[in-house]
Amino acid sequence: MKHNLKEVIVVIGAGSIGQAIARRVSAGKHILLADLRSENAEAAAKVLSEAGFEVSTTLVDVSNRESVHALAEKAVSIGNITGLIHAAGVSPSQASPSTILKVDLYGTALILEEFGNVIASGGAGVVIASQSGHRLPALTPEQDKALATTPAEQLLSLPLLQPDQVKDSLHAYQLSKRGNSLRVMAEAVRWGKRGARINTISPGIIITPLAKDELSGPRGDGYRRMIEASAVGRAGTPDEVGNVGALLMGSDGAFITGSDFLMDGGVTAAYWYGEL
Repeated sequence: MKHNLKEVIVVIGAGSIGQAIARRVSAGKHILLADLRSENAEAAAKVLSEAGFEVSTTLVDVSNRESVHALAEKAVSIGNITGLIHAAGVSPSQASPSTILKVDLYGTALILEEFGNVIASGGAGVVIASQSGHRLPALTPEQDKALATTPAEQLLSLPLLQPDQVKDSLHAYQLSKRGNSLRVMAEAVRWGKRGARINTISPGIIITPLAKDELSGPRGDGYRRMIEASAVGRAGTPDEVGNVGALLMGSDGAFITGSDFLMDGGVTAAYWYGEL
């Protein structure tokens, strides 16, 4: 442990949810904000630095191993990595099935692997998955294990992920997000050997720019129906996800690792057992 160096919180994906969690856990620490687009990272960095946080920015393509490795190296050069917030991804309206699998599934596997090699003892990570992963019917135990443990470079070759099996973006997204929570459970074993913890949060419809894209896109009516049929009857806010992220990353969550937290206002409950 480098005692003279800063504690670093790495935030991948400069959107509303990543920022909301970062604000709750990064006081007195250095935030390294990584995004695919520099303008996103710079805009978020401006807001955070004006709120008193020490922030630097960098670019990352989560679907590229060299890029993810370079991000981990950069974080290590700043200090001890005590937090990882992975909130980058593409949604069904934004991308093809193959891009979704590459970014959301393979990209997350890369991040868990690379940061699992460098996370500090006592550190914790949160991966943002989705309620979508809870709407896929059960997979076989063999498929679950394959998604959880297949080496990252072979992941996209799995039979259940081939184009003849995954024909649309929503199915690709559901598989990716189910895969994220399975992968985090498996990685929690390895992270635990370093004295670190890792969990997923599966948010429902949270009002972010991405959700606004979805609400005005081809699936907008379905989204509105989900909100109306849910127990809570409204969409969520990034700050509510921030509260759960802070619990999981802080000392109050010290007994929680390898878990997935569904927070969707009851949409999944309505899907399986209600009027959705």
